[in-house]
Amino acid sequence: MGKTLVTGANGLVGFAFQKMNNPDFVYVSRTDADLTDYVQTKELFERIRPENVIHLAAVVGGIGGNMIHSGEYFRNNTMINTNVLECARQVGVHKLVSFMSTCVFPDTCSYPLNEKDLHNGPPHPSNFGYAYAKRMLEVQSSAYRKEWNCDYIVVIPTNIYGPNDNWSLTDGHVIPSLIHRCYLAKKNKEDLTIWGSGKPLREFVLSDDIARLTLWALENYSEDSPIIFSSGIERSIKELAEIVTSTLKFEGRLIFDLTKPDGQFRKPSDTTKLRTYCPDFQFASLEHGIESTVKWFMDNYPKIRMPYVAGK
Repeated sequence: MGKTLVTGANGLVGFAFQKMNNPDFVYVSRTDADLTDYVQTKELFERIRPENVIHLAAVVGGIGGNMIHSGEYFRNNTMINTNVLECARQVGVHKLVSFMSTCVFPDTCSYPLNEKDLHNGPPHPSNFGYAYAKRMLEVQSSAYRKEWNCDYIVVIPTNIYGPNDNWSLTDGHVIPSLIHRCYLAKKNKEDLTIWGSGKPLREFVLSDDIARLTLWALENYSEDSPIIFSSGIERSIKELAEIVTSTLKFEGRLIFDLTKPDGQFRKPSDTTKLRTYCPDFQFASLEHGIESTVKWFMDNYPKIRMPYVAGK
């Protein structure tokens, strides 16, 4: 496979890769270089000179973080992606896999979400800054492929969760935030409040599964268009909350705050392309994934990751 650089390696999927103990992988995080800075990014690539890149680095968050920090999410993600792809081109990287998310698809489009519909309308207003920055990552990859024949591909996983997630109570995604808040509610003998009605549907994928699929894509996928990584199984936020509270043995009340936004109601994914390539791939169930994630959280609390600080 050759030397493979993994950006954003201290994050959720980066942690899943590190557990694989691949001797050819080089892991870097924001302590190694500020990828929003072109000079630092170029120095990093010239020093490591990787054959392949798995580009995970990004500023991410849940619905609250996206609504509050839309400008920061757009600015920082656009700078990170532009610098990483350009520096990879300059040092002659052979293969580069970048990550997007199904949350960047148009707010109003036909379902299930298909790779070809990525740019067919504006994203949901709650995350437009992040979404447009990520869409430009796909545009840049395609443009580099056309002009310089760069083998740069884009994968689109659905909602990823697992050990070493961002456990922020304000900027984290739904599963880690919910686990953290449920833990605190149980500890403090309080009720647990969930934003919205609990009715929206989401597809959740364990980070270990995403890491395995990414390794497959690194060696086997070279289409110009992106590929969605999802099981295609939808679960409601209410179901998710019940699985989390059951796993943590939470005995308080579960309250759904209808004054808070739900976000997009559902965004099912078309898994036809993935299943054509990988018909026998087995995804972990949500119940199993939550159990292993909660165990990791309990084993590592309070030394958990809550990295993003707003206002920078």
